[in-house]
Amino acid sequence: MTIERNPTRSVQIGSIAIGQNHPIAVQSMTATHTSNIDATVEQVQALTAAGADVVRIAVDSKKDAEALAEIRRQTSVNLSVDLQENYRLAAVVASSVDKIRYNPGHLYHHERQKPWQEKVCFLAEVARDEGCAIRVGVNCGSVDPAQKQKFGEHDSIGPMLASAWEHCDLLDAVGFLNYCVSLKDSDPLKVIDVNRAFSEKRPDVPLHLGVTEAGIPPDGVIKTRVAFEQLISRGIGDTIRVSLTVPNDRKGEEITAGREILKDISNGRVRSVVNFNTEGLNIISCPSCSRVENEAFVQLAEDVKAMTEYAKQHSVTIAVMGCRVNGPGETDDADLGLWCGPKYVNLKKGPVELGRYGYDIILQQLKVELDAVIASKEHK
Repeated sequence: MTIERNPTRSVQIGSIAIGQNHPIAVQSMTATHTSNIDATVEQVQALTAAGADVVRIAVDSKKDAEALAEIRRQTSVNLSVDLQENYRLAAVVASSVDKIRYNPGHLYHHERQKPWQEKVCFLAEVARDEGCAIRVGVNCGSVDPAQKQKFGEHDSIGPMLASAWEHCDLLDAVGFLNYCVSLKDSDPLKVIDVNRAFSEKRPDVPLHLGVTEAGIPPDGVIKTRVAFEQLISRGIGDTIRVSLTVPNDRKGEEITAGREILKDISNGRVRSVVNFNTEGLNIISCPSCSRVENEAFVQLAEDVKAMTEYAKQHSVTIAVMGCRVNGPGETDDADLGLWCGPKYVNLKKGPVELGRYGYDIILQQLKVELDAVIASKEHK
């Protein structure tokens, strides 16, 4: 199958390039705590052995930043740093990585009075000085609040696109072109729509594709496959990540799944029509990563899937998030949301907090709330 790729420019990420006619790169992200150097090095090496072109590592503190420098010394794969809430850490870590990923929505968490434009200019200057690429990572659950206010309550795609386009415009204006963009949602149909809309206006910008919080295999792979097939077969997409909720020792499955999807698309084994079942129970869970504060999160996601099997015919969305960064915001749109802290699980109904529960009792409380949601939907 011959696919005419979008005429994107080339973006250099360490030893590889994405965009133009370069091969589509496959990425993953470490799930260990970055400050645990030995464990993180072991996982980076495992992902490299699985065939990763780029491995992303989260940095949320100076301790993480110091660890990253040593991780860089012990590894050879292209590294991307995931800046969380402190954009200034870019200056500390840029010399150790090949790409800097920032989220426009997270630029508001530090130095709130400073314009986001000034912060992006700082990131561009650091990246230029150190020869790094940049990824503008727009996420459905943490959109720039200023953009979100401009759109209707039920329009999730509009603010994502507006945010991505204005950040591209600023980077272009300061002459920094070695960047790509990602626009991610947990709904594969929205991923298709938002990336198609972005590429129509900016076909020159390489796109990083992913379905965020795709969930537990095989469902997580299926959701991702639907989005990737429909986009890549249309020439949209230059690097990919399959985000799965799996234990640390299975993170290589993200690379394997990505390679298999690309191979199938290349061989013409794709769906001609999107056929993703949006009816019935939908469990969203984020990929295990270094931000997870309790590794019991992965088992909890599995247990939620098993416990809710009885409700699979009901149109209910349950979100299981592993950390404080994505948890609060990205459970707002679910019927029921769980975001996991070190000792407790925060239970939500839409944006409303219902309480904190221990890992040993959260399932029984979730069942009570799930039964109530099902009953209320049946009476509508």
